[in-house]
Amino acid sequence: MTVCVCVCVYCYFNYYLFLQNITVIALKYFLAFSYASSIFFLSYTVGDGDKSDEEEKEDRATQSLLNKLIRSNVVNNTNQVEVLQRDPNSPLYSVKTFEELRLKPQLLKGVYEMGFNRPSKIQENALPMMLAEPPQNLIAQSQSGTGKTAAFVLAMLSHVDPSLKWPQCLCISPTYELALQTGKVIEQMGKFYSEVKLAYAVRGHKMDRGVKIKEQIVIGTPGTVLDWCVKLKLIDPKKIKVFVLDEADVMIATQGHQDQSIRIQRMLPKGCQMLLFSATFEDSVWKFAERVVPDPNIIKLKREEETLDTIKQYYVLCNNGNPDNETYLHRIGRTGRFGKRGLAVNMVDSQRSMEILKTYEKHFNKKIGRLDTDDLDEIEKIAN
Repeated sequence: MTVCVCVCVYCYFNYYLFLQNITVIALKYFLAFSYASSIFFLSYTVGDGDKSDEEEKEDRATQSLLNKLIRSNVVNNTNQVEVLQRDPNSPLYSVKTFEELRLKPQLLKGVYEMGFNRPSKIQENALPMMLAEPPQNLIAQSQSGTGKTAAFVLAMLSHVDPSLKWPQCLCISPTYELALQTGKVIEQMGKFYSEVKLAYAVRGHKMDRGVKIKEQIVIGTPGTVLDWCVKLKLIDPKKIKVFVLDEADVMIATQGHQDQSIRIQRMLPKGCQMLLFSATFEDSVWKFAERVVPDPNIIKLKREEETLDTIKQYYVLCNNGNPDNETYLHRIGRTGRFGKRGLAVNMVDSQRSMEILKTYEKHFNKKIGRLDTDDLDEIEKIAN
């Protein structure tokens, strides 16, 4: 299972020395694992396991310390988009600033608090559609780092009526971890909009049957959300205004999630706004999107712009796996979210792993340099 690991780097042949070097740098440069901040990312193969309470505390402490560095790392996002409107004769609107969106003051303050001072390329076109009246449906290609999470979070927060104490926006994520990460963005962006509450429909969050929840936004995984709607009747799907289906390509690759998502969508009212995001647009994703999102506007990233220019890539010796260009782009893209600078380290343990690394270099036309774990100066330099 490939997972993301932040905060420390270790390698069996050089564990103590490398850990010592990274710890020094971490105090000054590590950016925590968060959609709202630049992060240091490592992808390698390990067994399943949950973080201890102490590790969670360390993560939160690291993020608190290093969020102060975020604003100095904001860079231009160069992704270009192709927009296919539902009605090609209607005017195409785009924005260059968040002020043009006429957001609620508390939401605009939340956006700036997170360090986002201007819309990304995909947001320039997507946000006017998502915030339009009457609501417009949207299918959007959304590689990591394009700002799509912040976009649909802003849309949900904008459409909520805080005076109504029932779920109005529903976001479906393919995994427990992604649901929590997206929820964190909602909490951060809605920091100054305290009237709006969030509920997590994920494993471990047990609810009694028939007790209606009062939170206006619900985010969760398909199975739990479906149970909340059908079995437990905690959510009245007919009152949902905005339905977001995130990471559709991952969703349809997970057994049962596709059917569960379709069942949820069919319970929603006719006027509900449907927003679907996917990192890839394979035939299977298109077929799924067409079933879930009627009469959509479509935003695609131009293929030549799917680059990793804002992410520094290195490798040290000790990794394993199989080449998968889309997964690699999606995984390390999390380190350069919303156009921020990122840093990715690939662990290489064999000639086979090195060959995989070379396929990534060739595909993305980006050099991945070797990281000297003995050189503290080099580690500090690349962290800048």
